[in-house]
Amino acid sequence: MSAWTQSEPKNLLARPFDLGLIIFFILSMLYGFLISLPEALGVPVTADSPWPPMRGLHDWAVAQEPGHLQTPVPLVLVTNAFFDGFIQSPILIAICYGLWKQRTWVIPLGLFYAGASVLNMSFYFTQTFLGGFPPTNLAVYLPFNLPWLIGPALLAVRLWGGKV
Repeated sequence: MSAWTQSEPKNLLARPFDLGLIIFFILSMLYGFLISLPEALGVPVTADSPWPPMRGLHDWAVAQEPGHLQTPVPLVLVTNAFFDGFIQSPILIAICYGLWKQRTWVIPLGLFYAGASVLNMSFYFTQTFLGGFPPTNLAVYLPFNLPWLIGPALLAVRLWGGKV
C-alpha cells in the first residue's frame, strides 16, 4: 500500500480549502508570468515602461518597495523574480491540477514547492528589510507580501498527512 493515499473523490466546490489554495495559486501564477518574469528578463520598472504591469510595479515600488527601483536591481530580487516566473509558476500549474483532480503525485511536488517557496520568501524579506530600502508602510506592505509566505505554508500543512 502506498504511503500517499487518495481521499474519496469529491467535487472541488465541496473542498473549500483546496479551492482557496487553487484560487490563490492562480493569482500567484498571473503575478509570476505578468510581473516577475518580465522584471527578471530586464523589462524596465519605470513609469513609462513598455509593459503595462511594470508601470504598476513602478507605482508600487515608489510607494512601498523602493528596492525594485535600484540600478542594478539587487541579485536577491532578480533571483526571486526568476524563481517566480520560471520555477514557481510552472510548478503551480501542476499543483493546481493535482489538487483539483486529487492526484497523489501532488503531495511530494507540493511539499517540495512549499519548502522552496518559503525559503525564497525568507531571502526576499531579508533583502527587503535589511537591504537598505525597507518598505515605507508595513500596514500596506505586509498584507500584499505575506500571502506568498503563508500560502505555500498552508499547502504544506494541507499535504503533510499524505492524503489528497
